[in-house]
Amino acid sequence: MTLILAVDGGGTSCRAAVANSGGEILGRAVSGPANVSTDPEGAAANIVKAVRAALADAGQSDAALATLPAFLGLAGANLVSAVEAVRAHLPFEQCVVEDDAGIALQGALGNMDGAVMVLGTGTVLFGRRNGSIFRAGGWGFAVGDQGSGARIGRDLLQETLLAHDQVRAASPLTSAVLADFGGDPMRLAELAQQARPADFARFAPRVFPAADEGDAVAKDILDLTIAQVDAQLDAFLWPECEALCLLGGLSGLYANRIGERFRAILKRPEADALVGAVQLATLKFSRGLHG
Repeated sequence: MTLILAVDGGGTSCRAAVANSGGEILGRAVSGPANVSTDPEGAAANIVKAVRAALADAGQSDAALATLPAFLGLAGANLVSAVEAVRAHLPFEQCVVEDDAGIALQGALGNMDGAVMVLGTGTVLFGRRNGSIFRAGGWGFAVGDQGSGARIGRDLLQETLLAHDQVRAASPLTSAVLADFGGDPMRLAELAQQARPADFARFAPRVFPAADEGDAVAKDILDLTIAQVDAQLDAFLWPECEALCLLGGLSGLYANRIGERFRAILKRPEADALVGAVQLATLKFSRGLHG
């Protein structure tokens, strides 16, 4: 039986699937983060770990892992240097590496025109219009990812320290965050100095319910964040766009908060990014698989 490998690698987790040449998924598995722009070696290790586990889930030996064609949709793969760095640590003989937004678009919309905004550890927009595919954002935590869990979490830690320094009034949320560090701002600062985007993103889900409860700091963070997301959507979407899907771990928290224009065209995704990766892998490798 001919097999193909497909991977959805994000800033929080890496998911892998083993499928047959017809696109039927035979096995799945999950491992740790696989953002190639922040940690290419660690991403490669998690990719291989997830693929091996997916092969086992499919009842297949991983002895021939290197010879199976692999399609990888990875966070951070829009940066050429990051792709080159992760390739150096991957065992696959036949390997296609693309941005994870492409697999998200395929999974969410199939072959339809429309747009996807991924709102997770990072953020990126991907669209298809009259058959042409284009993107915006996805520039990484240092200079982009507005609206992302990483940026929200970082902002929360920053505001917590500002509250400790009495630059701004403390709130129940900042007090709770500082309490997580035993009330010691140095421990918080030390974490921040060593943190990767996924570490910051762990704090983001706390901001949304706190803002709904009237927490002043949470509201300030979220007001700015929603404005940034709306601005990105406003610049990216075209007038006749009739389908927008929000994906990623924070998507459900944004669905009722983005602008009315965008809520009016929100659609439920057809499938997830891993299914999109399998579909693209099947298309990419079908000629070689069938001779």
